[in-house]
Amino acid sequence: MTDLEAHVNANGRDKLVKQVREKINELGITYIYYQFISVTGRIVGKGIPADHWERTAERGFQLVYGSTANLFVDRHGDYIGYGPESSELVGIPDPETFCQLPWDKRVARVFCTCFRNREERENPGGHLTSDCRGNLRIIHNEFKEKFDGLHMRAGTEPEMMWLKRGDDGRPNGGVTKPNCYHIDQFEELRPTFMKVIEYSQAMGLDIIQGDHEDAPGQLELNTMFDDVLRNADRLTTYRQVCAQVAREDGLIACFMSKPFMGVSASGCHHNMSLWRGGKESVNDLHNAKLPGMEGAFTYLTGGENTFMPDPSIDERKPGPVGLQCIGGVMKHLGALTSIGSSTVNSYRRLWDTGFWAPVFADWGYQNRTCALRISAPGRFEYRSVDSMVNPYLMGGALLKAFDDGISNNLDPGEPEERNIYQAIEAGKQVKKLPMSLGEALQRLADDEVIKSSMPGEMYRVYHHYKNDEWEKFNHTVTDWDLETYVDCLP
Repeated sequence: MTDLEAHVNANGRDKLVKQVREKINELGITYIYYQFISVTGRIVGKGIPADHWERTAERGFQLVYGSTANLFVDRHGDYIGYGPESSELVGIPDPETFCQLPWDKRVARVFCTCFRNREERENPGGHLTSDCRGNLRIIHNEFKEKFDGLHMRAGTEPEMMWLKRGDDGRPNGGVTKPNCYHIDQFEELRPTFMKVIEYSQAMGLDIIQGDHEDAPGQLELNTMFDDVLRNADRLTTYRQVCAQVAREDGLIACFMSKPFMGVSASGCHHNMSLWRGGKESVNDLHNAKLPGMEGAFTYLTGGENTFMPDPSIDERKPGPVGLQCIGGVMKHLGALTSIGSSTVNSYRRLWDTGFWAPVFADWGYQNRTCALRISAPGRFEYRSVDSMVNPYLMGGALLKAFDDGISNNLDPGEPEERNIYQAIEAGKQVKKLPMSLGEALQRLADDEVIKSSMPGEMYRVYHHYKNDEWEKFNHTVTDWDLETYVDCLP
């Protein structure tokens, strides 16, 4: 049986497929977006009338392999990852993710897993290794099997900026002033963020808090943490919601890390912990019929958090598993940075000092000058990641770092409680993170552990895409070049 056949015939899936048909009829769905995630975190896929649900659930749809790289070309005019001679992937919907779109209730979306074409000569119907969402599921399942059910739960803090759109359609500054935590500026964004919350809750996101951050129009809305794959799906859904609200309000929902210098960038801190046990429960915010399958509204709760401190030893320091995982992340920070800070623009965030962006490979308690901090008992916050992150690649890479830390009992050393800049002035030797995309990609190329989170064709596609991005930047003459050099001689 091929990977594709095993996925389609998985135990209980036929029942879920029938339940989706019931939801289609109950909700009046006439059209469905079948979507998966590209190498950069972009949502791609196809739209198919709901009348064809059963056939598509069994047979899937076809799309060129190059869609996993946004069907973009490199600076030489070659398609990134896959050429026009390549086969077409098969996208198979995961029925548990089916959910109605609240802004047009005739339409629903469902996440998909991607497979190689059934007619491929090599590994027909095999898992498509350039499917980052499918990779995360596989990596997490392997991790759980290796460590006796130990699993990752994650929560992300996506900062982004609401920008005004000028007459030419381009950004024309932020909607609000760059005043952090000011309720007055938060209130100015209320019509926008209330619509975001309404749509998000209708699609299964449990929004737990939000605030105005310290850049123009900068907003952060956080969701309840959950299984690492579902958390990635929800961050993707949140971005989709923001894009829709921007269309409706004539704004730009900007997830670019650093559109303005001199103010904070948009980070996307990842809070993580490893658990055993727990139960699945539906978080029904509707108190009525769910506008989708229960899987879109399900959260994993309870169980044993292995990152919790042992009070008999130290009330603050994480337990042994947590320390080993911190050791794994610290060891691989250079390569992880290529995924968490994945664009040329990401490194503007690291160079524009004084805005709490971590540039040093250290860890501490509540210490925002370090790349990793203990944000609360039982979890730590990976800070070297911005709002352009692909959460599926990030989740897989962090699981590999955790695996290395646990398997090899890696010691992270003692936490740094001083401001890291003051510690360095006092003589502490601390390594810096990579300070450019090119340097970070080289660190990834040299790190076999983190590269293993991009199995098969995934690393080749990622390297091709991101190395081309770096090369395009380096061969581009910018306004800065002209302003600095155009009349520098004689």
